[in-house]
Amino acid sequence: MPKKVLLDSKKIDIILNRLVCQLVENHKDFNNTVLIGLQPRGAFLIDKILEIFNNEYPKIDIKSGILDFTFFRDDFRRSEKTLSASSTQINFSVENKNVVLIDDVLFTGRSIKAAMSSMDSYGRPNSIELLVLIDRRYKREIPIEANYCGAKIDTFKGDRVNVVWGKNSKDNIIYIEN
Repeated sequence: MPKKVLLDSKKIDIILNRLVCQLVENHKDFNNTVLIGLQPRGAFLIDKILEIFNNEYPKIDIKSGILDFTFFRDDFRRSEKTLSASSTQINFSVENKNVVLIDDVLFTGRSIKAAMSSMDSYGRPNSIELLVLIDRRYKREIPIEANYCGAKIDTFKGDRVNVVWGKNSKDNIIYIEN
């Protein structure tokens, strides 16, 4: 089946800028807020978001990190293939912080649940919010909802949503295939 383009680079840029504006509106100076990208694909998204912050809001100092939650997944021991962990880069405590978890696609909610469980290793946050680029509605297995959402889409069983980050922003694309 051919690929169907959901969002082209221009629309992705507009969405990313809107998401950053929403973060600024809700967290103001980010004194008590940290951004954490979820491995593997949320790491690419947080880089894009931090790039916008650096260009548009250079006076805002943001603490950010990357979190791998592989060993907290509920399917960790059920898979036939060996799962390998990516790196975690969090050099700060999240104790009493407002944490914004960042991922590219929200589907069943299981990855977000695992990521929240793994947060305990870094302290007890004041709050946890979720920012996603794409929310695949109606397929949730765990009651998790994004606080910040770029686009909501409806998909059929077997569909795969792919987010492709190019070397420059003109090469970014989101498409669906089944």
